[in-house]
Amino acid sequence: MITELRLSAFGTHRAAVFPVGPVTLFAGPSGSGKSQVLAAYEALAALGSGVTLDEAFPDARARIPDRAVPDAQRRRGFRLGCTVDGPAGPVRLDLAVQAEPCVRIVGERLSQGGQILLATALRDPGRRSVQAAWLTGGSVGVTRAPLPDDRLGTALLPLRVAGSTAGQRQVLAAAEQVVVALRSVFPCDPRPDGMRAPVPPGEGRLLRDCSNLADVLRRTRHECGTRHALLTEAARTGCAGTVAGLDVRAPEGGAPVTAVLDRGPGRPATELARLGAGELRFLALALVLLTGPGVLAMEPAAELPSARQVLTVLADGFDRGLDRRQSAELLRLALLSCGRGHIRLAAAVGEATADTARRLPGVAVVDLGA
Repeated sequence: MITELRLSAFGTHRAAVFPVGPVTLFAGPSGSGKSQVLAAYEALAALGSGVTLDEAFPDARARIPDRAVPDAQRRRGFRLGCTVDGPAGPVRLDLAVQAEPCVRIVGERLSQGGQILLATALRDPGRRSVQAAWLTGGSVGVTRAPLPDDRLGTALLPLRVAGSTAGQRQVLAAAEQVVVALRSVFPCDPRPDGMRAPVPPGEGRLLRDCSNLADVLRRTRHECGTRHALLTEAARTGCAGTVAGLDVRAPEGGAPVTAVLDRGPGRPATELARLGAGELRFLALALVLLTGPGVLAMEPAAELPSARQVLTVLADGFDRGLDRRQSAELLRLALLSCGRGHIRLAAAVGEATADTARRLPGVAVVDLGA
């Protein structure tokens, strides 16, 4: 699990260090950098999954501070990093990214207990590669080889390191720990306008925008009875009116699936299309907190069994469109789920939700406006 996030010359952040716990909420006024913290977290997660730097940072230039002065080669960029805790102990990953004149990784360091396990550096700006050196041990000491300058070197190490020496095995264990933590991240941003229409039946894995919520409810209703019951209980708090259950209408022959709120005997059910935006966001976020990787559209690391992986949910605007009652119920669900140790939440919230969270044991509120 990621226990610390570091940002330097990244948007509004200067040499910032953010501890990350089971439930971490970022609060502060508009422009304080709440979304930037989560964007950095998401970009690191994407790089850990093997995407290119351009894909992880489609707006890399926008992350450069306005007053950042270019060097003699007219280069500007930013730094970010994280600490990952696990069986290998705390492992640090630090990354220097050049955003101008072109986007590339100019330096990467993987370290443990002060020992450098992997270091890369840009030696020749004319080549699209960095010179890498990783710990080998034995008579060789270190191995040197070029690596691409648009991908995370740590994620490539399992393909390059044989693991035949103690030093190589130490490098592999640290790299695997970081990659598993980064890949076990699910960014979630429910969009109510896309959640109202019936959806074609599919594999029942929730998308990032939660537009296929009805299809996922169809699956959880039949396969995850306990979690579906918890979601129904939460809906009684987060949705207006009487809620007797969450149901779906799934005609045969592959017709679109419609989710409904069961209003009880003698009362017509309410389709999701008739719910308010806050109610839809509430249901989607509650579902994410109460499920796991198997119900979310993500590819968790295959190196370890799911029982040893911790899913981190990223939610920018966690309480957007919600009232105090809905926000408080989501915080309760977050503490319930995260307390079991298999789910963590990192989210940006407004001041009202932050004020409520400050009084809750187990919730860490990071005040960026302080």
